[in-house]
Amino acid sequence: RSSYACRYFVLPCCFFDFHGKYNRRQSKKTQYREYLDFVAQVGFVCGFHVEEDCLRIPSTKRVCLIGKNRTYPPTERALVDKQITQYINSRQTCAVVTCDRRVGFNHKDHSDGVCKEAGSELAGNETESASTIWMPAFQPRGKVEQIRNCASLPRDFVDDVVLNVASLLLNAAPQKPCSNMHGGNTNTWNQGESLSLKEVAGHLNKETLKRLKSECGGLQTLLKNNHQVFEVLNGRVHIRDWRKEKPSRKAKPEVKRHLSAEAFKTRLCWFFIHHPDGCSLPSESCPYAHGTEELR
Repeated sequence: RSSYACRYFVLPCCFFDFHGKYNRRQSKKTQYREYLDFVAQVGFVCGFHVEEDCLRIPSTKRVCLIGKNRTYPPTERALVDKQITQYINSRQTCAVVTCDRRVGFNHKDHSDGVCKEAGSELAGNETESASTIWMPAFQPRGKVEQIRNCASLPRDFVDDVVLNVASLLLNAAPQKPCSNMHGGNTNTWNQGESLSLKEVAGHLNKETLKRLKSECGGLQTLLKNNHQVFEVLNGRVHIRDWRKEKPSRKAKPEVKRHLSAEAFKTRLCWFFIHHPDGCSLPSESCPYAHGTEELR
């Protein structure tokens, strides 16, 4: 609709109409086939010869629709634009009526697939053109989508939250002795207690919680992002014990296996720096660096 010279390519996936979820109307077709026909119908109403093709991609939804050529001359653009406006508004009217559980409309499955009742009401009022607002209630998403997975939070803020939550877990209960055999000596390593996400959130200040709530997933996402330190299972937060981690199933080449303990260490070990008992693993077994001299 942006211009007569417009061409389009669309790969239909999720089943949505102009104003919400697409409602099925034909039980004889699969949901996917019916939706493809609907998208093709939209292209036809907008004045395109719609072509269909199948992409060579590893997906079950790989049928694409292409509009390259128009079905009308440039001189009829204003008339077609009026028809498009009426079609969009008729779909909106039908969606509202369906949601309100009032009268349901029957859509035809061809190019004039507009609601007769809605069309008759709107026909006299449709004087909009391409230069006016097409859909007053439509709110497009911004050109730049905000990253809301806690990855854009300042590093010092994240470090403070991690340290506070870890201290909370370590001090939540008396130290539990965990046997750890290194070179014949038995050491105890405090794994702390587990707490629910609600309990952890209750110990954080309001400003921190407010900042986390602006992110998708909030506190849970931040803790899962810091998987070196925490393990979140069934809504409960635990200090991760790297002695219990299962080795990778993939067999590494002998050279990489030999170098994995030292050559590939790119981050410092949080436990070596902050945990009162240090790291539960010896330096040669820990995937993280015990000191800056081990960093590569």
